[in-house]
Amino acid sequence: MPFPESFPEYPTKRQFIDYLESYASRFEINPKFNECVQTARFDETSGLWRVKTVSNAESTRTEVEYICRWLVVATGENAERVVPEIDGLNEFTGEVIHACDYKSGEKFAGKKVLVVGCGNSGMEVSLDLANHFAKPSMVVRSSVHVMPREVMGKSTFELAMKMLAWLPLWLVDKILLVLCWLVLGNIEKYGLKRPEMGPMELKSVKGKTPVLDIGALEKIRSGKIDVVPGVKRFDGNRVELVNGEQLEVDSVVLATGYRSNVPYWLQESEFFAKNGFPKAANSGWKGRTGLYAVGFTRRGLSGVSMDAVKIAQDIGSVWKLETKQPTKRSTASHRRCISQQF
Repeated sequence: MPFPESFPEYPTKRQFIDYLESYASRFEINPKFNECVQTARFDETSGLWRVKTVSNAESTRTEVEYICRWLVVATGENAERVVPEIDGLNEFTGEVIHACDYKSGEKFAGKKVLVVGCGNSGMEVSLDLANHFAKPSMVVRSSVHVMPREVMGKSTFELAMKMLAWLPLWLVDKILLVLCWLVLGNIEKYGLKRPEMGPMELKSVKGKTPVLDIGALEKIRSGKIDVVPGVKRFDGNRVELVNGEQLEVDSVVLATGYRSNVPYWLQESEFFAKNGFPKAANSGWKGRTGLYAVGFTRRGLSGVSMDAVKIAQDIGSVWKLETKQPTKRSTASHRRCISQQF
């Protein structure tokens, strides 16, 4: 289902939510909200998956078990926040939040805020803080690829995807880096060193997404966003950096990324590795015994789309084959309540 023609090139959060709700309504998809998966395991005896969940809606705790023929793991690469262990962070006297809990820089106006991380979240949080008259210092511990969001009126990622259809990866990266230099100039003099690996290769190999600049670089150039090296330790309301410099800060925003949470609930070790990703990168959408994965290919929404089509076709073909056999009974899924507590 395409986006409405009235939507801009880059939809707002509210517009994207409206699109998702319209999509669910059109295709009669009814998500189960406020329901957390506890475990999922394959029952060898019945040949079915058993998924146990807990719901905490309206002060009622309900435990439910879903019994299903197929299980699609769609929790993705970024299911839960990553909080680093930094000496003294737990004793920091100011406010500490993760980027996933950040809403607006309005309440930070006039405050000194340390943003730990320089990915897309870190850059955009720092930009928003600067726009709300806070004084952000952004921690850049390692190298980072920063690219313009658009080149010649076209999305940089869209341009990269089109080039990858015809050109080798190394050449696409070379072209992108030349375009970055022409549009953004030399960013290393601001403390933003580029990795040796090209932006698209880095995304493909390590899953590290390049930063798309939407205005943070201009704030860095003007001095409204300070770039600082890694953090060594916290002490009260002060932070010591790895270069020995000390800063007084009022708040800390941890833009330290996310990770897969699959190992915590999926009782399976053949298809998924300990890092929560499918072991086979190229064929990582299909496992055995009706297990599938979508959104783990490190290719963004385009990768999700490709996985979804393959999975739907595969399940559809199996279902069609099984329902053609009158002597064999097929069950897609079953839901039963285990317990309720009020």
